Amino acid sequence: MNTSNDGSDLAERTRRIVGFQILASVVIAIGFLIGVGAAQGRSALYGGMVAVTLTVLLSRGVKRAEVTAARDPQKSMVILYVGAVQRFVLALAAFALGLAVLKLEPMAVFIGFAAAQFSYLINARGTAQSKRGV
Repeated sequence: MNTSNDGSDLAERTRRIVGFQILASVVIAIGFLIGVGAAQGRSALYGGMVAVTLTVLLSRGVKRAEVTAARDPQKSMVILYVGAVQRFVLALAAFALGLAVLKLEPMAVFIGFAAAQFSYLINARGTAQSKRGV
C-alpha cells in the first residue's frame, strides 16, 4: 500500500468535492438572496458550510484511519467510528447554534445543507466510478 500516493489522491478528491460543495452552497445562497432575501441567503450558506466542515472532518478521519490501518486495523476502525460520532454531534451542535442562537431561517439552512450533501454524493460517486474506469 503506497500511503503517500493514496494520501495525495485522497487530498485531491477532498479538494474537488469540497470545491463543488462550496459552489453548490454559494449558488443556493445566491438563489435565496435574490428570490427571498438576505436572511435566507445567509441561512442557506450557513447550512452549506456545515456540510463542507463535515466533509473535511470525514477526510481527515479517513486519512488518519488509513495511516493507522497498516499497524493496527482495530484502532483504525475505532478512529472511523469515533469520527462518525464526532461529525454527528458537530452537525447537531451546528444546527442548534444556527437555529436557536443565530435565529437563522430553518428551511434555508436545511436546503443549503442538503444541496452541499447532494453535491458530495454526486462527486464522491463520480470519483469512485472514474477510479474503477466506469
